[in-house]
Amino acid sequence: QVQLVESGGGSVQAGGSLRLSCVASRYTSTIYSMGWFRQAPGKEREWVACIEPDGRTSYADSVKGGFTISKDNAKNALYLQMMSLKPEDTAMYYCAADRRGSGYCYRWARGEYVDAFWGQGTQVTVSS
Repeated sequence: QVQLVESGGGSVQAGGSLRLSCVASRYTSTIYSMGWFRQAPGKEREWVACIEPDGRTSYADSVKGGFTISKDNAKNALYLQMMSLKPEDTAMYYCAADRRGSGYCYRWARGEYVDAFWGQGTQVTVSS
């Protein structure tokens, strides 16, 4: 069982920045595709970004150029640096690790079924 604990959410004004962190069970980032999803009230869950154990990254078009996903294997940590935040970025952000292992980022990007371990989420609120 993989455990994921997010932190770093908060309230910022438009144009501001936040860095989300996700601490995972040992070796998670070296075994599984990991990434971030978000869900705004009344909306479906949306994939945001993903990183493979080998470091390859992918992003949703809506966040390209503004968000950066990274990881620190030694710290068992996943990060999401969010710059130039907009009110439409307001959502609960969830850390995820694909239960099936690695190589699944491209499936997340295509909107395919996500079979993942999930964190409890961290709230990001961006005011205009």
